[in-house]
This record gives sequence, C-alpha cells and structure tokens, in this order.
Amino acid sequence: MSIQLFLWPIVFIQRTKQTMKKLVFLSLALSATLFASAQTAKKPTKDWSKFDFTNRAADHLMIQYGGDSWTGKPTAMRTGNGFSRHFNVYFMFDKPFKTNPKYSVAYGIGLGTSHIFFNNTKVDFKSAASTLQYYAVDSVDHFKKNKVASIYAEIPAEIRYYSNPENPNKSWKAAIGVKVGSLLKAYTKGKNLVNKKGESVYGTSYIEKDVTKRYINGTMLAVTGRVGYGSWSLGAGYQFNGVLKEGFGPTMHRFSVGITLSGL
Repeated sequence: MSIQLFLWPIVFIQRTKQTMKKLVFLSLALSATLFASAQTAKKPTKDWSKFDFTNRAADHLMIQYGGDSWTGKPTAMRTGNGFSRHFNVYFMFDKPFKTNPKYSVAYGIGLGTSHIFFNNTKVDFKSAASTLQYYAVDSVDHFKKNKVASIYAEIPAEIRYYSNPENPNKSWKAAIGVKVGSLLKAYTKGKNLVNKKGESVYGTSYIEKDVTKRYINGTMLAVTGRVGYGSWSLGAGYQFNGVLKEGFGPTMHRFSVGITLSGL
C-alpha cells in the first residue's frame, strides 16, 4: 500500500470542521500505527499455540451507518434539508496472523449505499447536457425533500488489531483498510412537490425518481479506519477518486463518518 494512499485522508482532515478533524485523525492515525507495528514487529515472546481460539468466529456480518458529505462541491450545490447518510452491510472473513493473532486480515463482500440531501437545489439527472446540471429552485415549484442516492457492490479489506484476540467481544480494536465498489444504481429522488409558497402540489406522499448511471462514477475507491471496543466501533472513510465521472462535473470526494456493528 503506497504512502500516497494514507495522505488522502490527512489532506481532507485539514479542510473539514474541527469536530471531524479530531475523529478522523484519531481513527486513521491510530490504525496506521497499528498497521505499521504489525508489519515490523518482532516475533512475539508469547506462545500463541497454547491459547484457545476455537470460539473466535471466522466469518461475520459488519453493518455500518452514519453521515456522508461531498467535499469540494460548488457553493451553488447546496446540501442539507435532510440527513445525508450511508448504510453498508458486508459479509466478512477474518484470518488471524499465525505469528501474532492480535493482528488479522479481513476481507469480504457486500453493499454500500449513500444518500446526499439537497436544500432547494435541483440536481438534474434528466438533462441532456454534457455535465451534471444543478440549480436553485427557491422561487419555482420544487421538492421539499430531494436527494442523490448511489448503491455500490463493494469489496472491503482491513488490517485489524485486537487487544484481546481470544475474546474480540471484550477487546479494544482498531482497523485500517480499503474498499472497492462497482456502481449498481444511481438516482435522484424528490418527495412532496411544493410551490414557492411552500404549499404541497400533489400531496405529501408524491415521489418522483430519475434513474441513471451517466454521471456517478462507476468505480468507488476509498480508504477506511475505525477504533472501538467489543462489537461497536467509530470509523471514517474517504473516497479518493471522484464522486462524478471525470469530465461530467466538479471534482468532489465523499467523506463518511459513523458507527460500525460487527462480531469482530
């Protein structure tokens, strides 16, 4: 893994709000230290062959939920009026290092979703223009709730550390990794069309969807890091390739922060 891969989150950290800076720095910095230790540590003096790891699961579910944002977006692309979020589910395999089971390699497959909400801004997936169109709709009919959603098939991989490898459910843990995604579906969704006075036109349950893969990047590449105890951890992720396809709009990257529930 090249050093440039680890620098992407650091570059972003310098541009985010102070609260996010602290979270990402603690998560990724600690995980990177543990990863380096796993690669360079001398053979442990403890005889791990005498420990019982039969109760440690080799496969498990990993569920993630939290907030999303697009970095580097134009001022006119106003997000808000809803909780921009992600929800990911993976089936993972965990393989402890034979020389030191405090460290392991985990990999798997699953689905990752992202929902970015916009505030009185229309993101037009119907447009025939060569780039993604977005514009203010404050003074015209518009949807009260409006978002861009993407669904990826993803392959995550992690280097993990456990303070208590015999019982991960009672252990401090940290992980640093990468994930690759292939776009399955992308769409805009508007709910409750209202006029400029805020009055509903067709009723609050009215929904309109525009589905297309034309603008959203077909490949997602991200670095991830998390720290926690037992089944819960706090983590962050940064998509270092563009949210949009090259040449189809502004260069933006997705930043995620949230919680993870996992058996390991």
